[in-house]
Order: sequence, then structure tokens, then C-alpha cells
Amino acid sequence: MLEVKDLYVNYGAVEAIKGISFHVNQGEIVTLIGANGAGKTTTLHTISGLTKAKSGSVTYDGHDLLKTEPSRIITLGIAHVPEGRHIFPQMTVEENLQMGAYTSKNKDRAAAAMKDVYEKFPRLRERRKQMAGTLSGGEQQMLAVGRALMGEPSIILMDEPSMGLSPLLVKEVFAIIKEIHEAGITVLLNEQNAKMALSIADRAYVLETGTISISGNAQELLQDERVKKAYLGQ
Repeated sequence: MLEVKDLYVNYGAVEAIKGISFHVNQGEIVTLIGANGAGKTTTLHTISGLTKAKSGSVTYDGHDLLKTEPSRIITLGIAHVPEGRHIFPQMTVEENLQMGAYTSKNKDRAAAAMKDVYEKFPRLRERRKQMAGTLSGGEQQMLAVGRALMGEPSIILMDEPSMGLSPLLVKEVFAIIKEIHEAGITVLLNEQNAKMALSIADRAYVLETGTISISGNAQELLQDERVKKAYLGQ
């Protein structure tokens, strides 16, 4: 479904991504784990077209994403939940969700998508007329996910969805990711909380300073001594 091959990304003279290759099959949850600064966010930004690659290829369902504008990428069925949520604070919850469906020309489908989001996130329905900037951190994360779902994506890229949340809310967010996956949406997940990410993923790649150092079955990586020592605090 999504294939990244020999990808290099530079920020000026700094090599942020150094020739990584990985793939995501339809129906999978694949996680990229690694320390802050390992290149996880840069990788997702490059897939979404927000960061330009130096070389390599990124293909999605036959489309060359490196030659596709970000505004076109979103119409291919790729949604991105960015690190830090990036909701529109001066707009209501409902207006934020409507922004997620701005590429849809079918008002009935957009209305149906809104109904689905409210069923998934009852708290957003309760706060639909509230300014998004006044929501709690957990509610803002739900709104960012809900906004992404409004575009009816086939794959959703999630960047550090648990960042800054309490342990209870972290569990809730990961339950939401599993629910999204069970609804038939493929997930590529960036996450510093390696234990939680590996517990729900099918496969995983470990990013270290712009390179993939370890990859494999997520459950096996939970037992890998290198992963335990570096990322699981064991």
C-alpha cells in the first residue's frame, strides 16, 4: 500500500533521513519507534509532502508521492494527524471537523462522516460549539484524529498521539487507534511510547539518527533485548 525506498532527507547540510526503506501493507498497523530527533516526524512529513526529499522514492497505491503536491496527496486517501495536534484554536470543534472534509464535494458523505466521528467521540459532540482552543489535551487529540477521519482515509499517519497525555488518556488514545484499525483503516504510527505502540502494532521499525536499526514483528521486538534496553526501560 505504501512503500518508502532508499529515502534521504536533508535540512541544509544536516542529513535527517539516511537512506531508509520500509513498507506498510493494507490493513496493518505499522509503528516507527525511536528517540526524539530520530527522524520519525520527518519521515511522515515527507510522505505527506510537507518536507521535500533529497532522493529516494515514496509510492502509495501506485502514486509517486514525491512528485505530488500535498493538497493532492490528501485526496488520495492519506490522512495525517500531526505531532502537537495543530487544531484551529479560534474555531469551534465542529468547524475544525468540517475542515477535515474540505476536499469532499459530497455534502451527504461529509455529514455521514461527521455523524461517525461524533459516535466515535461523544465528548466532541458535547463540545461541538466550543472553541477548540479551550479543550483539554486529550480532547484536542481526539479532535485531531476526528478531523483526519472526516476525509474518509484509507491510511492514517499518526505522529506522537500520546505526547503530553496522562497515562489514563494514553490508554484511551491507543484504544481509539485500535478501533480505527478495526474499522478497516491502515495505520502508520510514530510513537515514543514504544511499549504501547508495539503492543498494538503488526510490525515495527526502530529509527536511530535517521536510519532503521531494527525491524520485524512487533510482538517479537517487545522481547528483543536491544529494544528492551533502549526503549522499554528494562
